Amino acid sequence: MDSLIGKYIGYISGIRRYSERTCDIYHESLLEFARYVHGTETGDISPEDLVPQVIRGYEVHLLEDKKMVPRTVNLHMSVLSSFCRYLLKQGILQSNPVKSVTRPKMEKRLPEFFRKESMEEYFRQTEYYASEDSLFLSPDSRHNRHMYGKRLDRAIIATLYATGLRRSELIGLRTGSVDFSRKTITVKGKGDKMREIPAVPSLLKEISLYLRSVELMVGGDRTPDSPLFVTFSGKALYPGYVDRAIKSELGEIGSITGRKSPHVLRHTLATELLDEGTGLNAIKELLGHSSLAATQVYTHNTIGRLKKVYESAHPRARKNGGKNGD
Repeated sequence: MDSLIGKYIGYISGIRRYSERTCDIYHESLLEFARYVHGTETGDISPEDLVPQVIRGYEVHLLEDKKMVPRTVNLHMSVLSSFCRYLLKQGILQSNPVKSVTRPKMEKRLPEFFRKESMEEYFRQTEYYASEDSLFLSPDSRHNRHMYGKRLDRAIIATLYATGLRRSELIGLRTGSVDFSRKTITVKGKGDKMREIPAVPSLLKEISLYLRSVELMVGGDRTPDSPLFVTFSGKALYPGYVDRAIKSELGEIGSITGRKSPHVLRHTLATELLDEGTGLNAIKELLGHSSLAATQVYTHNTIGRLKKVYESAHPRARKNGGKNGD
């Protein structure tokens, strides 16, 4: 990779250890800028291209010609800014030109989450698929595939809901990641950072029964380095499978509307923990956030609890505004 774009992608992949998907997104975003500047499908970015006037024109191009929403445009600008910071470190640029370009304003989007009652309804309705009663083999292979699929799908949702893992972290779990004696799960997060999170007994029991179903229905040699969750054919999970499982399973619950994704389950756990009084720092460590600012977005759901405290404790909030209205 001799081009500046290629060298940068090699840097964020090999040194910064960004995920393959993130590297692909960054690569395509930089190629989009190169196409805008040079008018060709292939090309590189030169230091001469990186001036405020060109970058400002590129931003307008994304908004008006490409019809991108401000959030997407900001993502493109962030990638370009990161690229410029890399060139600064290499001594190729003297300043970051993206900083002098005003970003389009975005509407603040609050995290989506599922109601606790809705999740409880889901686990009640699917309880059978996580029980020992469903651990049996039938002469009908289609029946076995169905039963295994339901157990796997529920185990996916139970794990995401109980741990707040990212989709990539869930897929990356190995059988050796779960320590049943210490009641913990070891997770490889962004940038290959390792963290250990607690696992509640109900989740450990469900995972244990799921592993028994793998042994019975899937078979194969399993080692501590084998993927924890596998399909009926014994293959490791992939992003599309996880997304479809969540949409299908939670789509059966009438009270669950809107987007159904691994990240909404992650938001749900964080919101519930915060609502129960868990400190932001503890939630930050659990979710593997690099900064507290990323965790503070979940404080949106505490307003209901805050109102209750205010109404019961503040003199002016009590009936008649306190004694003699004072």
